[in-house]
Amino acid sequence: MRITRRDLLATAAATAAAAGIGGGALAQGRQINVFAHRVLQNVSNGTKGGDVTQAFTRATGASVNWVTFETGPLHDRVFREASLGQSTVDVAYILNTYATPRIATLFEPLDAYMAKDPVEDMKDIFPGLVQAVTMDGRLHAVPYRHASTGLHYNEEIFAERGIKGPPQTMEEFIEVAKRCTYTRADGTPVTGFILPGVAYPEVIAVARAWDADFITPDMKVVANSRPMIQALTVIRELYQAGAIPRNLTGMKAEDANTWMQNGRAAMAASSMSRNGLYNDPGKSQVAGKVKTTFFPVAQELKGKYEVAPTKVEFWSMAIPKNSQNKELAWAFIKAVSSREATVAAALNGNGPVRNSTYDDARIRAELPYAEAERKVLAVSRVPLPAFDNAARAADFFKEEAEAAVLGMKTPQKAMEDLTARVQRLLT
Repeated sequence: MRITRRDLLATAAATAAAAGIGGGALAQGRQINVFAHRVLQNVSNGTKGGDVTQAFTRATGASVNWVTFETGPLHDRVFREASLGQSTVDVAYILNTYATPRIATLFEPLDAYMAKDPVEDMKDIFPGLVQAVTMDGRLHAVPYRHASTGLHYNEEIFAERGIKGPPQTMEEFIEVAKRCTYTRADGTPVTGFILPGVAYPEVIAVARAWDADFITPDMKVVANSRPMIQALTVIRELYQAGAIPRNLTGMKAEDANTWMQNGRAAMAASSMSRNGLYNDPGKSQVAGKVKTTFFPVAQELKGKYEVAPTKVEFWSMAIPKNSQNKELAWAFIKAVSSREATVAAALNGNGPVRNSTYDDARIRAELPYAEAERKVLAVSRVPLPAFDNAARAADFFKEEAEAAVLGMKTPQKAMEDLTARVQRLLT
């Protein structure tokens, strides 16, 4: 369906009218429209930590109108409106995978705002997050919520196999995965490591143990580097040993969650926040038995890293260039980015983007993996820089990684072919 500029303007006007945010309200600056995913509203308006927008409403007298969508529709709507002469969007939450350099041109560079009226202690926000939304030397968004990868392990299975604690190096991890591939006394078959496919985020989660990248932040394709080939070789080795499920290429994240909840997998690499899911008595058969820690680094990098610099995904707040309430939008971003607001949102279930939040006693009591997560965030980075052809590059990666794991190509050949294909794509 072809959507015209007239259609977009009509849609924006209709939405504004339905939400009670007509031109008068915008001109008076008494209300701002925040476009986000529902979960972002929930962690901002929660009960345990309270409403983190209250400092903004008290200071400005303005109200906050949340407009929420699922991830794809949210970005479609925001980017369409940001392309118009003016927009009903004042603050937009953007997932890092959508923050391409081309899209960044639709949003206000925030350096002038930072110079005039800065976010509280910006250096407290983890550097890997800030770097990912800094393009051409200019800050385009402020991080708000993260999902960082950790290692989940079933301590009951570990005990059955005589393993006293989580692996501290990648070499130990490989051996533990193999030792924990067995049949339990009740007849339940267990796999040592559950990996939901070999798309680039899943492979990167493992490959960062060797500090590997697919594409670097400066857009160099390095899939054929020794660390990435080594990682893919290990995944293939574990797959051939049965320590990764035989239906690996068809698995989804939901499958991996189910295997962990049913006690069919000893270890998983996924967002640390899934600790709550794996230990939920209402959903999990192994509640209270799954622990969460950092993913181990390869022995050769022990002097450089304490933990693997694994992947992190995150949401940030941006201001469209055609926003009608830019100063008010910045006041909102400042308020919900403060130290106090970050702690409150974390108590509501948000992934905190500040280092200092992990010092709070309430957070440490709420998150048993708090210190491990802080260590990961200090060194983690996004799995892939955002760019216009990222989806095609991701498809190429999955094709070549599957060929390597299934034995159709050597890992070396697969990654060399991938590098050539993606380099042509970027060119």
